[in-house]
Amino acid sequence: MLKKLLAAGIVALVLGACSEPAPPPPPPPPPPAQPTSFMVFFDWDRSNLSTQAMNTIQQAATAYKTRGSARVTATGHTDTSGPDGYNMALSLRRANAVKNALVAEGVPATAIQVVGRGEQSPMVQTGDGVREPQNRRVEIVMDGAVAQVPAVFNDPASYCKALSDKWRQYRTLRTDTPEAAAIAKCEAGDYAAGIPVLEEAHIANSIPLPAPGYRWPGRPISPS
Repeated sequence: MLKKLLAAGIVALVLGACSEPAPPPPPPPPPPAQPTSFMVFFDWDRSNLSTQAMNTIQQAATAYKTRGSARVTATGHTDTSGPDGYNMALSLRRANAVKNALVAEGVPATAIQVVGRGEQSPMVQTGDGVREPQNRRVEIVMDGAVAQVPAVFNDPASYCKALSDKWRQYRTLRTDTPEAAAIAKCEAGDYAAGIPVLEEAHIANSIPLPAPGYRWPGRPISPS
C-alpha cells in the first residue's frame, strides 16, 4: 500500500511539473525610430539663412539631441530659373549653410551628409525658368542612429602622446606656454590635466585632433 501511495505521489509531482505554464516570450524589440524631416526655405538666388530658417534649424537640432544620435542628410534644391550648373552649385551652398548652422547648434559635423540636387527634384512641378519659392529649399532628414565612434586610442597615455606630437609638429615648442606645461603633465602621467589643455589648443589653432571631430574619449566636439 505504501509503495502504491509513493508511486501515486511521484506521478502527481511529474504531472504537476509538466502542467506548469511556459514562461512568457521576451518582449519584442522597440520599433526603429521613424525618419524625421524639416524644410528650410531660401530667397531667390540666395543661400543665407533667414530668421525663420534658423528657427527651423534649431528645431532640427533639438530633435537630433532628443534622439541621441541619427544620420542627418541635408539636401539642397533650387527652382528652375538659372542654368543647371549654377543651380547645382547653389543647392550645395544652401545645404552647406544648413549643415554649418546645425553644427553651431550642437549637431556633430560627422553625423551630417550634404547633398546637392539642383533643380532635379522640385517640390512643385514647373516649367523651365520659373521662380517657385517652395522649390528653393533644403530638406533635413534624420534617419536611424549613428554608431558611437569609439576612441581611436585605447588609453589616455597614447592619446596624450599623440596630442603632444601633433602640437610639436604644427607649433614651435616653447617651454613657457600652457601647451608646454600640458605636455610635461602628460609625460608625468597627469593625463587629466594635460589632455584638456592640449585639446583646446588644437581646436583654437585649427589643428586636427588625433581623432578628427572627437575629444577624448570619443566625445563629439560641440560648440562651447
